[in-house]
Amino acid sequence: MPNNSTGFWGVLRRPFVLDLRALALLRMATAAVLLTDLTIRSTDLEAHYSNMGVLPLSALHSYGWTAYQFSLHAASGLWQVQALLFIVAAALGGALLLGYHTRVATVGTWLLLVSLQNRNPFIGQGGDDLLRMLLFWGIFLPWGRVWSLDGRTQPAPSRYDYFSAATVAYIVQLALLYWCTALLKSGAEWTQTGTALYYAFSLDQVLLPVGRWLYPYPELLRFLTFGAYYTELLLPFALFIPVGVPWWRMLVVGVLVGFHLTISVTLFVGIFFLVNLASILGLLPAGVVDWLAHRLGPLAARIGRWRFRQSSWSLPWRLRLERTHPLSAAGRQRVRTVREAFVAVVLAYVCWWNLDDVAVLRPAGGIMPQPVRWFGFLLRVDQHWGMFAPTVFKDDGWYILEGTAADGRQLDLNRRGAPLSYAKPPSVVALFKNDRWRKYSENYLFVSNSWMRPFYCNYLLRIWHETPGHPPLRHLSVVYMKEVSLPDYKLATPVRQVLCECELPPASK
Repeated sequence: MPNNSTGFWGVLRRPFVLDLRALALLRMATAAVLLTDLTIRSTDLEAHYSNMGVLPLSALHSYGWTAYQFSLHAASGLWQVQALLFIVAAALGGALLLGYHTRVATVGTWLLLVSLQNRNPFIGQGGDDLLRMLLFWGIFLPWGRVWSLDGRTQPAPSRYDYFSAATVAYIVQLALLYWCTALLKSGAEWTQTGTALYYAFSLDQVLLPVGRWLYPYPELLRFLTFGAYYTELLLPFALFIPVGVPWWRMLVVGVLVGFHLTISVTLFVGIFFLVNLASILGLLPAGVVDWLAHRLGPLAARIGRWRFRQSSWSLPWRLRLERTHPLSAAGRQRVRTVREAFVAVVLAYVCWWNLDDVAVLRPAGGIMPQPVRWFGFLLRVDQHWGMFAPTVFKDDGWYILEGTAADGRQLDLNRRGAPLSYAKPPSVVALFKNDRWRKYSENYLFVSNSWMRPFYCNYLLRIWHETPGHPPLRHLSVVYMKEVSLPDYKLATPVRQVLCECELPPASK
């Protein structure tokens, strides 16, 4: 829909007009992050998504399921079925990256991502919510119109500016993310004392070398704490200023790029920073995209000489999602009206959900009745932006997988069977294979999730005994060396906590 910037409504629409080329960059970046996420997850097909892993289907349905969820990944407990679904998701992600049958690829990647996230909700984080929402809103955005294989079969657009209910939803979604992230940080360490980053950098489970380098400077951490808090709280307002839109957009993009790159080098947050960096590319104003197009023109021309035989890859089932014959003017208007109305309804629901999620805004008892939450769970537009909120987690520590061999030796399975030692490792974060395992270990600690512990313990024993060369074990204890973060650089004495124990029967020793 072209942008008419004159008149009252034209001025109101200005902050929500996006460049089609910026949307193409958003599409490609979202697809790239999706493929990165699939690659990381694929290294744990059995552990995280099969009945032989830490969350068999029986446990999922008992402890992590609602009646309104769906998951193709939960149709089977075999890792081979998971591998097949991962391959399909990767193929659709590649199609989205290239802009090939973009609408089909977007719907398909969104469905499979929802399915995957529903299969194991105990390894999820805030970046997963944002990635899911980018794909959902992308279904209604023309992010395959240019810089795509689909675009090669269509005439070039007469103009690149575009406005619709989906562009409003995209920008409001970004604002909600940062507003709610700030408002959920209601603890005094964020709003009064400025010690939040001190405590965050006290968590060895997420601390990276740059964060360790900054940690000894309390005044700097105090400045960065308030800087992060007020950036999240105030910066989104710039997205709604109807004058000087390109300059405000560049301010938002520039600040957020620096913000998330800083997070990425100080704290171990998995794909969180990648999703956030990808999410802001759709904000790039026309002048910046013109500059990029000029610089990347030779590369695009070289790629454009590749002859892609689209007819040989036709999808017979695409008729339900993509129009193969032009609609009449009246038909186009009906489709547009239905689409815009649906997006508006979902956006209103998302705003309602976030308003209910923020304790400082909702009245006692909440504002969203339980009977209407099914819609959020079904479409997975439910979301929570509570990173380090309302206060920073203080219960730091490290895991020791304390195994007793049949010959009496004590080994640490978390360090590949090294002799048991209770000393703090030089790098606690290095004990985690990836951020999914770190998040799992975080959820594993909660008393409310104590049901997870036997499954994890049994999984550890099985994979240990299936590895050639490992001595047989007769006992395994999952031990957490709890080290509470104290103020003013004081050090707590680690406390040994046994979370779970497994004793092998005599026949298994």
